[in-house]
Amino acid sequence: MIVLLYSDSSTCEGSSNQSCSISNTVSKKTKPIEVYAFVNPICPESWGMEPNMKKLVAEYGQYFTMRIILGYGSDHSEKSSQWGKTAQLSGMSFNEHCHEVKSCYRASLAVKAAELQGKCAGERFLRILRERLFIDTKDINSDAVLNDCAKRAKLDLGEFKNDMESSRPIKGLQCDRRITNEMDVNEFPTLVFFNIRDDNEGIKVAGRYPYNVYVQILTETLGKQPEKQSPPKLEDFLKKHRFLATQEIALVYDKEKEEVLKELKKLRLKQVVSPVHVKHGTFWRYINTDD
Repeated sequence: MIVLLYSDSSTCEGSSNQSCSISNTVSKKTKPIEVYAFVNPICPESWGMEPNMKKLVAEYGQYFTMRIILGYGSDHSEKSSQWGKTAQLSGMSFNEHCHEVKSCYRASLAVKAAELQGKCAGERFLRILRERLFIDTKDINSDAVLNDCAKRAKLDLGEFKNDMESSRPIKGLQCDRRITNEMDVNEFPTLVFFNIRDDNEGIKVAGRYPYNVYVQILTETLGKQPEKQSPPKLEDFLKKHRFLATQEIALVYDKEKEEVLKELKKLRLKQVVSPVHVKHGTFWRYINTDD
């Protein structure tokens, strides 16, 4: 569902370097569009949204900043029967037992703790956390798994552990919940587009849509046709993200999966990547140690 949403000037104190403001802050921003991405770490549709989000950043990231807002719940049983269909349509595979994780509260606190080490650190941690759930079927609420995710995300582990014992992640998650309520978000994923240079209403897109829908919304919010950037070299893209599904790569580069697989097999022969085969497809892990 796509609806208009008026900007809100309210704020709350959060745990990250950014405040929880939804206000117009033109003087502090260099990009005209702000995108609020509401996701749930254990929601299959949020996981399936990853290719679209990567492509939008790769092609039009010069126009917007994206802020991840976490939603969490305790019961996904109604959706679990649809996970296989979601995996096939999105190309974002998962282990058939991952739906057994019913809650993500502590995992969500861990994401907020990771964000205290920077926005990029938080995003890396969230991605790795989902990999551990959807691919490896790990209990993402256990301290052992969370600490392992922190190591993989190259966080300061001591700082991460200390923050997990503090109230700061709780405040951050409370802030996310407040923003979720204020924007009346009750479905994951949901993207909300705001043009911070005017007072027009934002546009809320609830659910997962084909990629061109998000480009149309970005164009409407921007008020002009955005100029598309070329994606980075494939090896650079793999180096940046480290672990990608074939479908993520195919979508970003506008290529058929067969064509992408040919390129990936060449990189495999060069020992740049290694495949990780899962039920509904293949992921590719960047293994070059020269960097």
